[in-house]
Amino acid sequence: MVAPKTFGVRFLMSEDQSGTPAAPAAEAQPQAQPMQVQVNDENCLATYANFCRVTGSPEELIVDFGLNPQPIGIPKDPIQVKQRIIVNFFTAKRLLAALQMSIARHEAVFGVLETDINKRVRPGLAQQQARQNG
Repeated sequence: MVAPKTFGVRFLMSEDQSGTPAAPAAEAQPQAQPMQVQVNDENCLATYANFCRVTGSPEELIVDFGLNPQPIGIPKDPIQVKQRIIVNFFTAKRLLAALQMSIARHEAVFGVLETDINKRVRPGLAQQQARQNG
């Protein structure tokens, strides 16, 4: 199994009370080394999802993940949400940047990901499989 990449490493910078970066000292100071956040995922549960729903409030985003057993067409049964992640908008924005970077890398190697399933389905193949199964 490939180890997951860690995103969300932040570089810390001193700020004055106004929120602007502090001016550099007159004498040259060695540059601060970036700090890496260590993550312990020993007790993390891995779950597969092919469905997500994003809702929210003025303060947070709520991201529900579930498994849609019928990914083509409208599901007959309700999709069971198995995981709910609630994040503030700052964390959501960092997650968005990390996801965009990961998808860009994937597409650079494997090609563009088409999210519209109707554009991915090969018409003749889908009908042939339906006849075989029916």
